[in-house]
Amino acid sequence: MESTWLVLLSLALGLAVGAGFVTLLHVAERHGRRAAEVVNPAVPDGIDQVLDALESAGIVLDPSNNVIKTSPGALAMGLVFNQQLVHPELLDLARRVRRSGDPISDDILLARGPFGDASMHVRVRLARLGTRYVLLLAEDRTEAFRLDEVRRDFVANVSHELKTPIASVGLLAEALVHAADEPEQVRRFANRLTTESARLGRLTQEIIELSRLQSQEAVAQPELVKVDAVVAAAVDQARIVADANHITIAVGKKSRSEVYGDERLLVVAVHNLIANAVNYSPDGSRVGVGVRRNEGAVEITVTDQGVGIPEADLDRIFERFFRVDQARSRHTGGTGLGLAIVKHVVQNHGGDIRVWSQPGKGSTFTIRLPEAPHPAPAATGDTP
Repeated sequence: MESTWLVLLSLALGLAVGAGFVTLLHVAERHGRRAAEVVNPAVPDGIDQVLDALESAGIVLDPSNNVIKTSPGALAMGLVFNQQLVHPELLDLARRVRRSGDPISDDILLARGPFGDASMHVRVRLARLGTRYVLLLAEDRTEAFRLDEVRRDFVANVSHELKTPIASVGLLAEALVHAADEPEQVRRFANRLTTESARLGRLTQEIIELSRLQSQEAVAQPELVKVDAVVAAAVDQARIVADANHITIAVGKKSRSEVYGDERLLVVAVHNLIANAVNYSPDGSRVGVGVRRNEGAVEITVTDQGVGIPEADLDRIFERFFRVDQARSRHTGGTGLGLAIVKHVVQNHGGDIRVWSQPGKGSTFTIRLPEAPHPAPAATGDTP
C-alpha cells in the first residue's frame, strides 16, 4: 500500500516538474519573441515608401524611443543621430503621445546643431502608429519665421522713417500760414518745403522699389543686357550733381560684356553706387567707374576718394535704413535704402557685391554678375 502511494506521489511530482518546465519554455519563448521584435521591429506596410517620399522629416519610434525608420529630411535637419532622437524636447512629446494616446501638434524651437547658438523653428506632429510605435513628422519653418520678422521690422522701419519728413512738411506748412505777410520767410519756408517733399517722394519710391525686389527671388524675364550701356546710363544720371560739386566721373574703356537681366534695375543699382560716391566725396575730387571681365564674371567697380566707411560699419551698410553718418545723410537727402536696393538687385541677378573702404581714403564697391555665355562662332570656309 505504501509503495502505491509512493508511485502516485512520484508521478504527481513528475507532472508538476514537467508542467513547470513547459511553462518556463513558453515564458522564455515569449521573451525571446519580444526581444526579436525589438531588435527587428516591424512597422505597418507602406511606411517605408511614405517616409522616402516625404520632403519634410518623418521618424518612427519604437516603445523604447529607438528610431527604427527615418526619412532623408530628418537626417538633413539633424534630428537623428546613431538611431536616437537628438533633441530631448521631441522625446518629451513622444512620451506624452504614449501616455494620452492622442496626437500632438506644436511649434517648438530646436538647436540647429551641437555647436553655437543657432536655432530652427520646427512644426511637429506626433501620433500613435499601431499599438507599439509613434510617428513623428517635422517641418522646418525657420525661413517663414525669418520672413515674418523681416516684414515686421520693415514696416516698423518704414513707419519710423516716414515720421520725420511728414512732420517737417506739416510744420513748414503751418509756418507758411503764419508768415503769409513776410515774403522772405515765405520763400525760405517754401524752399524747405520743396526739399522735404522731394525727400518724402524719393523715400516712398525707394520703399516701393525695395518691396518689389524683396518679393521676388530672381528676374522674371531676363534679357541680354550690354553692361557698357548700363554704366553709361547710370553715369549720365549722376552727371549733373557731380558737375555742380566739381567732381569728375572717370569711366574706363568699354568692356563689350553682356549679362542676362533687367537693364532698368541694373542701371538703378549702378547709379546708386555712383550717386553715393559723389555725395560722400569732397568737391574737386574724382569718382572712377570701370568694367572688366574676369573668369566668367563681369565686375563693375565704383571707386571714390571720399570720407570712407569705418570697419565696424562695413557689415551693416547694406541693411535697410542704415546710415554711417546720420547728419551727412540728412544733408544729402539720403534715405538709407540705396545700398539695400543695390544688394537685392545684384542678388536677384545671381551676383554679389563687395566693398573695400578706409576712413579718409575712400571706398570701392564691386558688383559681380555672371557673364552671358556667347555661342561659339560659326566655322568659315569650305568643308574638305
